[in-house]
Amino acid sequence: MTVTDPTASRWSFARYAAALTRGPAELLDFVVPLWAGLALHLDAASIGLLVAVELAVSFVARPIAGWLADRADRRYIAATGAVVYGLGVAGYALATEGLIPIAFAAAAVSGVGGSLLWVALRAIVSEQHGSNTAAFASLMAAEETGAWIAFVAGLSTLGFIGYNGLFLLAALACTIGAVILAVMPRLTDAPPEKATPGQARAVVRRITPMLAAVVGSMTAETGIAILLLIHLQKEFDLGVIQAAWVFLPGAIALAVLPRPLHVVIVRIGRRRALAAAAVLSSAFAAGLAFAPSPPVIGILWVLSAVAWAIVVPVEQAVVSESADSLFGTAMGAYEAAALAGGAVGTTLAGIAYEAGSWQISCLVFAAIALLGGFAAPLALRVMDVADKPAPTADEASEAS
Repeated sequence: MTVTDPTASRWSFARYAAALTRGPAELLDFVVPLWAGLALHLDAASIGLLVAVELAVSFVARPIAGWLADRADRRYIAATGAVVYGLGVAGYALATEGLIPIAFAAAAVSGVGGSLLWVALRAIVSEQHGSNTAAFASLMAAEETGAWIAFVAGLSTLGFIGYNGLFLLAALACTIGAVILAVMPRLTDAPPEKATPGQARAVVRRITPMLAAVVGSMTAETGIAILLLIHLQKEFDLGVIQAAWVFLPGAIALAVLPRPLHVVIVRIGRRRALAAAAVLSSAFAAGLAFAPSPPVIGILWVLSAVAWAIVVPVEQAVVSESADSLFGTAMGAYEAAALAGGAVGTTLAGIAYEAGSWQISCLVFAAIALLGGFAAPLALRVMDVADKPAPTADEASEAS
């Protein structure tokens, strides 16, 4: 009789749940502003406020979710988050032009649910990272696979099922993800002792250099993405759905590249890999300034995907390794820093595009990407984290 390893089984459950829940989340981040303008007839300021409500609630809730994830069964925290997020998504389907407050309530509920889900799920992956240094690369591959499949399926069927149908299908996917999280195997190890506030603060202080780097990298990546979306709409007269297809090659690359790039990181070290990612991201932003057409932009976007497939798993792995088993606290702080960087990048992109030319905006963000990208290798030195992660068993056997 074959005995199933509960850790490996738990890891498989986590990846399936990540794909099922991250896909709808990424799609709705793209679709909700479009829906708010077309279906609810909100003006630009109101759409911005709707997005800001979810962002603000998420930012506040992330550290609280981390505190909970260090004090309760992480499976149930993540499953509860998936259910709550699904309720928020379904809430959008109830909103109409005459019931606009429902949309804002749905955004707030989604912010709470997403916080519980993503912080607890990353804490679960942190448990696996100790025995599998490719865990966060695998998590990213699962999430981005779910994302590009959701984009293709959702945008292809939007004309048939409408926005409400899309919201309900997204809520269903989140519900299935919640069930998978709730029934995933329990680890036999005893849970870590509850940390004191002082221990939690010590963990946050320890990872602060990496949190600063996360803010910088997210500022650059989010700002470049927003700039590109604005440019595709204004310069090439593409609709939002047409513009989404320009991002598709990069989205598929993000799903495929994290695991192979982890092998490269094991060989050359994290600091060199992060420096290379900074150069790639900067080159992409500078190249956008002179890209003549959407197909060329789509090809260039793959450069950004390569950089992102290096940066995100390394950032999360370093945060996990510095957490002293307080994975929820560490990941709550990490997620909050990522949200802060995204907010800064979005704001700077709008200002840069309106204040100057497209070329100047691209070059400004190329500089931000380069400077922000080199903050991460410096953070590794300051935190005294291992430069070369241990290879996985498969990678070690291949090397030998």
